[in-house]
Amino acid sequence: MVIGATGVGKTQLGMHFSEAGRTAEGQRAAVLDLSSRGDSQNHTGYTSQLFGTQLTSLDPRSDTLVDPFTHGRPADILPFLGYGGRRVLRSQLDVDEWHAWQSELNRRLPLLSRFVYGHLVHGTRRFIVDGIEPQDAPDDSLQLDLLESVYHRMLRIEHDWLAREVFRQNFRQLEPQVMQSAYDHHAASAVVLVTTKQLMLEQLMTQPLADGDLAAGANTVILMGRTLVGGKMTRGLYIAKHRGSFAEDRIQNFEINNQGLKQALN
Repeated sequence: MVIGATGVGKTQLGMHFSEAGRTAEGQRAAVLDLSSRGDSQNHTGYTSQLFGTQLTSLDPRSDTLVDPFTHGRPADILPFLGYGGRRVLRSQLDVDEWHAWQSELNRRLPLLSRFVYGHLVHGTRRFIVDGIEPQDAPDDSLQLDLLESVYHRMLRIEHDWLAREVFRQNFRQLEPQVMQSAYDHHAASAVVLVTTKQLMLEQLMTQPLADGDLAAGANTVILMGRTLVGGKMTRGLYIAKHRGSFAEDRIQNFEINNQGLKQALN
């Protein structure tokens, strides 16, 4: 998880992670954009500026059920909620609006399963979930519910079980292709970009880890925010939690230029 305020550099960090996938696995990351505020997170613009490559985006309104074995790798980005400016927090919705969202998401979930499965069978091993908006409690956010579905019901299950969810009554017919396209689900990883209300890094560092069980279950939690160094406002990154290997227990100051995130020279 990467946690920080709008504009601090989370999405650019995610795009560096994505591009590194081209070297490590031969495929850049698939991007699930959960923003609903009326605009994208500019994944295409950042990737074009930093790496000179263009990302493709899937229009969820024109999606049809296709066979991923013959139609190739899906588009790079799925703007799953669209950019209609709709609210996604339960505290901002009345009962009817909340139930309407739940019904619509249940209808859209097969598209999400197909997008993730299509990427996995074509070699994608990195996934970025972006656009998660600030919330005071995990159960207040539709976006966090979707994240749980992606991680636990798609990325963390055996390939044939996800295929059953995708193909349903057609699974037996397509089972030979499913087995030929088997992948190791343990090799899949996800970076989740979460926006907070807090701007300053110190505010994030002195709070309990945000987002409750979501942060508690993450392997790594990276905090990004503004810092005051020598009377000058800059950006800082702090690894609040990390499993499996050593991480320095100090703030890494960084800057953003036309090459992306770079360590600041103090």
